[in-house]
Amino acid sequence: MWIQILVGLALVVGAILAFASTKPDSFRVERSIRVGASPSKVFAFIDDFHRWVSWSPWEKIDPAMKRTYGETPAGKGATYAWEGNKKVGSGRMEILESSPTSKVVIKLDFFAPFEAHNTAEFRIVPDGDGATVTWAMHGPAVFANKVMSVFVSMDALIGKDFEAGLSNLKVAAES
Repeated sequence: MWIQILVGLALVVGAILAFASTKPDSFRVERSIRVGASPSKVFAFIDDFHRWVSWSPWEKIDPAMKRTYGETPAGKGATYAWEGNKKVGSGRMEILESSPTSKVVIKLDFFAPFEAHNTAEFRIVPDGDGATVTWAMHGPAVFANKVMSVFVSMDALIGKDFEAGLSNLKVAAES
């Protein structure tokens, strides 16, 4: 009987791994919101890592989080590193592209609780007397990510955080 259970378990694990191997080699998560503030005002909150404390959903998870900012305060070349509790982990961001009032591209490296190297993008498009802000993250889906995606997608994991962050950004920029 134990052999039948082990064989059954091996078949289930094999099926999960085989299914995971068919998953895409990359992922993309994206959310948008309309903000009743000028593109330049919204851009200022995104392009300066010092201002992320006012809107990033992860900043409030660990009030004791250690933050380190690079010499460049904002724009291309600005860096921000963090070390926090197990929910926040540790990582580093660097602004690779900064197009005033319209776009910020960030290299995003996570070191703990898991290692990942992704790209975050913010697009700001004029919309009447305000702006539509789109926050996206994309990157490679290594095999471990593919296995995890059998049970929960990246969109489900971080989409709500993007929505919360964009809502916080809206409040900050509109005040």
